[in-house]
Amino acid sequence: MRTSLNRNLPVTSMSTMQHVEPEQHSQSGEEDGAQEPEFKPLTREEAQQWRARQPHFSLWHLVVVQLLVGLSASALAWLFTQSASVAWSVLYGAAAVVMPSALMAYGLTSSALSRLLAGYAQAAFAGFLLWEGVKILLVVAMLWSAPRIVPELNWLGLLAGLVLVLKVYWFGFWIQTRRANLNG
Repeated sequence: MRTSLNRNLPVTSMSTMQHVEPEQHSQSGEEDGAQEPEFKPLTREEAQQWRARQPHFSLWHLVVVQLLVGLSASALAWLFTQSASVAWSVLYGAAAVVMPSALMAYGLTSSALSRLLAGYAQAAFAGFLLWEGVKILLVVAMLWSAPRIVPELNWLGLLAGLVLVLKVYWFGFWIQTRRANLNG
């Protein structure tokens, strides 16, 4: 009876107790035979060319698109329902996404804290987490206060505005990936 628990452990036979060496691997230590390509740092010019080929993404552009989608959705809701409460509900649902996103964009791009932490990756990530937390708290506060702010609140309209404006993130991501694929 032969047993093998691991490829690197010796295989023994219970009847004869003979030691059998495992198969030898290549000198590079690679088990699958593939070799890693050598790392070659980019020169300053190559790095600049690489950056120029990458699509530019602006948080403020995303916030503006969210705002336009929210305003359009509210106008369409009023046109289809002829109800001001539905239109205000859709607009408030959109604002529950746009306003916190604008605050986060400000915090990440324009605040004194963002300029202070710009050179330190871990601190910048901590700043991102801080502003994401502020954004989530503001969304929760806005949704909690919605019945007191919007007269005759239509929850379905609020949810429609909220979800529609949230989908702008995915639409923007889809556009960026298509643009990157077309550019090569």
